[in-house]
Amino acid sequence: MDEYYQALVERDSSYEGIFFAGIKSTRIFCRPTCPAKKPKRNSCEFFESARDALLAGYRPCKRCRPMELPNHESALVKKLVNAVEASPEKRWRDADFRSLGVDASTVRRQFKKRFGMTFVGYARARRMGLAFDAIRNGKRMIDAQVGVGYESRSGFRDAFSKIMGTLPDRGKQHILTADWIDSPLGAMLAIADEEALLLLEFVDRRGLEREVEQLRQQQNGAIVPGRTSPIDAIDRELKAYFAGTLQIFQTPIRMIGSDFRLAVWNELRSIEYGETRSYKEQAEAIGNPQAIRAVARANGMNQLAIIVPCHRVIGSDGSLTGYAGGLPRKKWLLELEAAGRIGC
Repeated sequence: MDEYYQALVERDSSYEGIFFAGIKSTRIFCRPTCPAKKPKRNSCEFFESARDALLAGYRPCKRCRPMELPNHESALVKKLVNAVEASPEKRWRDADFRSLGVDASTVRRQFKKRFGMTFVGYARARRMGLAFDAIRNGKRMIDAQVGVGYESRSGFRDAFSKIMGTLPDRGKQHILTADWIDSPLGAMLAIADEEALLLLEFVDRRGLEREVEQLRQQQNGAIVPGRTSPIDAIDRELKAYFAGTLQIFQTPIRMIGSDFRLAVWNELRSIEYGETRSYKEQAEAIGNPQAIRAVARANGMNQLAIIVPCHRVIGSDGSLTGYAGGLPRKKWLLELEAAGRIGC
């Protein structure tokens, strides 16, 4: 993403519509040509659409107005976006539009034409983005639910499923189930079908929402909140793992990727609890000693944190590098396993 950061610094108009920049320190997102002072590279993350930025918990920048077309003032859009920011928990109805002096059908038409989503979709995405953000920062799901205006768990689940994918025709689509799992290192998101676990990630992993959407598309299905036996199983096993009493996971999993990635991930599973391996050794183990960088990229694409133990791969000099969950978590996991190994 260095290319995108350079475009942001240079305010390159040729990148308009290509990406949006999320500024971590202020939790706003901007278009590439935003005139505001530019943050450092590590303070930015990039999104392909405004919807992705909203789902990541960012709000639109008031200077560059990323929800509006470039160089185009829209009093209606500005008015409505400001209304959402003033009351993000609000669920909009036709009467609310009338109270603002605007026609509901006009609102729906303009938002759909300009942004590819309805105004109600925008408001819902912003509301759920705030909920995702609250959960990332340590709040319980019930607190996040109430904080964004959902009085019931079922209402929150309904809204969640609208973001993750609508309930499908069970005869034609694959239904996946998602739920949060608490851990000493923060909340994790588990997604499974009735047979196997497909995803286990820390909820603050960068780009998680896009990762979930890609999984949904790959499986030609919908993701709905709830539990299946694989999620119950991994919840139990994670508790034992973090307590230091479990070293080998038995929860059935399904890995989805290219032949190369599957080879890398299967080899990761051969690294024993309490041991580490370098990226070079990992490349040699799959019979491709020149593929060190490709192995590192494949490790980063692993969707089953801890179970497929990419945290056990380190630099050749023993340094901790390249963990999507964050290096502090990687260090914590290795120390937990090292202590358990000594106790065997």
